[in-house]
Amino acid sequence: MGQPTVEEAEQPGALAREFLAATEPEPAPAPAPEEWLDILGNGLLRMKTLVPGPKGSSRPLKGQVVTVHLQMSLENGTRVQEEPELAFTLGDCDVIQALDLSVPLMDVGETAMVTADSKYCYGPQGSPYIPPHAALCLEVTLKTAEDGPDLEMLSGQERVALANRKRECGNAHYQRADFVLAANSYDLAIKAITSNTKVDMTCEEEEELLQLKVKCLNNLAASQLKLDHYRAALRSCSQVLEHQPDNIKALFRKGKVLAQQGEYSEAIPILRAALKLEPSNKTIHAELSKLVKKRAAQRSTETALYRKMLGNPSRLPAKCPGKGAWSIPWKWLFGATAVALGGVALSVVIAGRN
Repeated sequence: MGQPTVEEAEQPGALAREFLAATEPEPAPAPAPEEWLDILGNGLLRMKTLVPGPKGSSRPLKGQVVTVHLQMSLENGTRVQEEPELAFTLGDCDVIQALDLSVPLMDVGETAMVTADSKYCYGPQGSPYIPPHAALCLEVTLKTAEDGPDLEMLSGQERVALANRKRECGNAHYQRADFVLAANSYDLAIKAITSNTKVDMTCEEEEELLQLKVKCLNNLAASQLKLDHYRAALRSCSQVLEHQPDNIKALFRKGKVLAQQGEYSEAIPILRAALKLEPSNKTIHAELSKLVKKRAAQRSTETALYRKMLGNPSRLPAKCPGKGAWSIPWKWLFGATAVALGGVALSVVIAGRN
């Protein structure tokens, strides 16, 4: 009972089939769903591959110009923006940080889902399409990655267009109060303008590039001021004034930088020059009035300190109009010293005669 019949056992290949059935491996388990990659390790920027790139595809490099198909949605699934052919330079902060940080981890041809906190998107300011403080879901397809343009071989108009794109990116970062990225974008714009060229340009193109350079330097100084980078801001303002000595924005910001460093005597003439160029500017007028009061208070403090250092300040003569804080005390000291020396010399002469 339970044993195969003689007919079954004697059928050709029966034992072989039984052996194969016993040794056949079990079906492989279904692959686990793709895990989320925590790009920065803080849970605020994550990426998951939806469609892998073709076999043999490679990742883009910093400085390359990439083209992506971007679909942008809010956390509740509301589609807010779509860019079928968005091109930008990796590492140049041309786009939101979520893209600049995630695309280098993708292969060409890959589609990925990226979830990003608002700090890596449009921040507290938002945009015309994005609410303030909004976290976003990005569906990104990396279409192409090519080497960036050779700056030396750009024509005048191509150079202007590239610098303008970088400047506009800086303006967008500045509006979102991301002053570090704004300064970086303005630096890149200036680099595009000032790099060596092997292409002849017309006088009109050179003038257009100069005007654009002045705009970028002014914007760079504004970003540096927001970051309290006073020396860098002073250099940027000075470069503007080398090209345009009457540039009101550069004069005003240079005056502010000097005032922040406590150089009131240098800052006040510069702000007066700016106010002379634009007498109705209330901002310059207010800043100038504030600095004049600060300098007066500073002089009063210094005068009191000098009097205290010289001793018996109540008997010191009053300060003459138009003279510096040191002029009267030193004259008084010089006179007293001369009288004392005269008395000693007279005593010596009398003693010699006796």
